Amino acid sequence: MTDVLRRGRASLAFSFFAQGATFALLVTRIPAIQDRYGVSDALLPAFLAAVPILAGVGSVTTEQLVKRVRPSRLLRWSQPVVLLALLGVGAGGQMAELAVALAAFGLAVGALDASMNMLGVSLQRTYGRSIMLSFHAAYSLGGIVGASLAWVGAHWHLALWVSYLPVVAVLLPAALVGSRWYVDDDRGAVPGGTVGTADGSAVGGALVFRMLLPLCLVMTFAYIGDSTVSNWSAKYLQDTLGSSEQLATVPYNVYMVTTLLGRAIGDFGVRRFGAVAVVRLGALVAALGFAVVAVAPGAWVGMLGFTLLGLGLCVLVPQTFAAAGRLFPGASDAAIARLNIFNYVGFLIGSPLVGALGDAWSYRGAMLVPMALVLVTLVYARSFAPRADRYGGGHERPRTADVGRGSNGL
Repeated sequence: MTDVLRRGRASLAFSFFAQGATFALLVTRIPAIQDRYGVSDALLPAFLAAVPILAGVGSVTTEQLVKRVRPSRLLRWSQPVVLLALLGVGAGGQMAELAVALAAFGLAVGALDASMNMLGVSLQRTYGRSIMLSFHAAYSLGGIVGASLAWVGAHWHLALWVSYLPVVAVLLPAALVGSRWYVDDDRGAVPGGTVGTADGSAVGGALVFRMLLPLCLVMTFAYIGDSTVSNWSAKYLQDTLGSSEQLATVPYNVYMVTTLLGRAIGDFGVRRFGAVAVVRLGALVAALGFAVVAVAPGAWVGMLGFTLLGLGLCVLVPQTFAAAGRLFPGASDAAIARLNIFNYVGFLIGSPLVGALGDAWSYRGAMLVPMALVLVTLVYARSFAPRADRYGGGHERPRTADVGRGSNGL
């Protein structure tokens, strides 16, 4: 049984890693994609917005599919679709081909994100201790590797398909082989699609959304902060803080590295101090990071702020998924699929919000808005408290649950 869990954890961590690398390879090569297909600056936002919108559709669809299909099976087949869609983006030549590839990518990535986190939450429940942050650390590591490979492709002026093909050729078969060891948990879904309360009883959809709403808001605010860094850190450092173009590329890399480090040690913090304390500390550190960025007199202080942002924001999303699993132990799959939608809501809101405020007011002032939103997380911190399935010693459960059937037993 221990070997089953270890293999399940390792294979799921690899899926998170592969998705991090895949997503980074897409978003970091957007200028090259734009040039390849002749996408105008006016049309580009529509293409970029379509991906998270379709991902939201994919996540909603996943909520319905998991009533009949195990999350492991959805993950097993959605990950190859995402990888092949990435290759399609690099290999096409017509605008219609780009649209089809991005549509497939968006729909599949919604199912992929939802099913990965479903399996992560169920494995954490089975382990009886916090391991969710380690999966997201693997995602961050994949993002760093993907961004580095994208830099190599851009540096050597490689065609997109040349950059993407070796990555897909390695990750796709490895993900398919690893999918044999995914571990499902039978408690993730409730017959009829209702969602359970913390004590396992079923409630109606309207009440469920009210119970889940605090976590949905935290997820949205966290991704507003994350998209602010990914979309505006380079421009802010160069235009507002007067850095060189080369130095302006550093903050996002620093942010990704500190995100990886924070997630790598975050589970130990949850085990020692509890999820509520870790989430509160993360929100405070992230808010401090935005404050430092907003008042920074120069580029190096600004980079200190982005470093703090990575350390603070990195814990919020994994713990939000974990909290949804604790809040609805009898129907965590449905709760996570709904919560996952707000990942894309935050991504859609963050970049345009900061851009509009920066143009109308100032970019220093614009940084105070995600700071305030992140601080709202403190109001909802109690939503992260362990409930009916709380772990032993106040934070860790004293025993593990029975393991559901592995995906190869379907």
